[in-house]
Amino acid sequence: MEILQVRSDLTYTRRAIESGQITIGFMGGSITDSRPGWNWPEPVLRWFKATYPQVRVTVENGAIGATGSDLAVFRAKETLIDTGCDLIFVEYAVNDSGFEPERRRRTQEGLLRKLLAPPGRDVVLVYTYIQDFYNDMIAGRMPVSIAALETLAEHYRLNSVWMSLYALQRVQQGFLRWEEWLPDGLHPQAHGSLAYGEAVIQLLEPMLAGKVQAPERGALPEPLNAAHWSNSVILPLSEVRTEGPWLLRRWYNESNPFMPYVLDTAAVGARFSLDFEGRGLVLGFDYGSQSGELRYRLDDGEWRETKRERFAWAGPTGWYKLEIVADDLHYGKHHFEAEVIHGNLPECKGTDMRLGLVGVVR
Repeated sequence: MEILQVRSDLTYTRRAIESGQITIGFMGGSITDSRPGWNWPEPVLRWFKATYPQVRVTVENGAIGATGSDLAVFRAKETLIDTGCDLIFVEYAVNDSGFEPERRRRTQEGLLRKLLAPPGRDVVLVYTYIQDFYNDMIAGRMPVSIAALETLAEHYRLNSVWMSLYALQRVQQGFLRWEEWLPDGLHPQAHGSLAYGEAVIQLLEPMLAGKVQAPERGALPEPLNAAHWSNSVILPLSEVRTEGPWLLRRWYNESNPFMPYVLDTAAVGARFSLDFEGRGLVLGFDYGSQSGELRYRLDDGEWRETKRERFAWAGPTGWYKLEIVADDLHYGKHHFEAEVIHGNLPECKGTDMRLGLVGVVR
């Protein structure tokens, strides 16, 4: 098993450094989130400033805890592309590991294709750790969710860094204690994050110094999965029709800073509807234990009810949670309608309904 896979030159990163300014982007889950102040992007960014003190470094960290590549597909344009990122790190081996394999293939390839077309940025895949990976990694095997991303990395000629393998080897060599790496089994603190960052720097330093030669990535190849989500768009909340006491609010939630507006109600029986053109519909909510559920239907079909998980760590609100209504419809015009319900389950502690994203897969 190799920690580093070099498949193409960091063409756009080099050009940005030569120009005197670079924008570095990150997308992933809580392990990559900038808010703790010690996660692995921090040592990488400090290395950039120490190595290239004359370069202005701008950071666009769009990582959100407990989210996967399905949400990232919709956020990539605004967060990473429109902001002019030259170098982007993508971290979803952990948070996508529980996805059904076909869904994972569609969302991950969709995200990568959206980032790579049109050209203009380098993309590096990085792989962190969850306890489910332990048996495979100790036995010298690659966990399934990392192998899936490596298939995409090979197809699209993307460099990758198996950060958690580097950290595990440091533990095995006696340089790092397990509790310094992963005190809760998932989230590195300062020592573990530094190890992750060191692995990334081992890729960047020789490549950017010209010590490692690699070909340019080349043109975007044909997709591996024809049902990828790269042709995904966000519909404005203004296109959602509401019935009942809904408010459109600017949303200031420290746990969920990437949802600028929500359609908000707590009224059982409040309804909303929308029309869209595409083959799939994805809704994003500010969600938690105080959230209600939805009764909904597509194209005047059968009514269904959501029964979403409520984890203790999520709190009463603040989890940017997706509900994939469908992604395999016939391409065309569709109608969606929904009604707020309590859910009638012991774990339903409230009826808050805060809709912050309407995503369409095309």
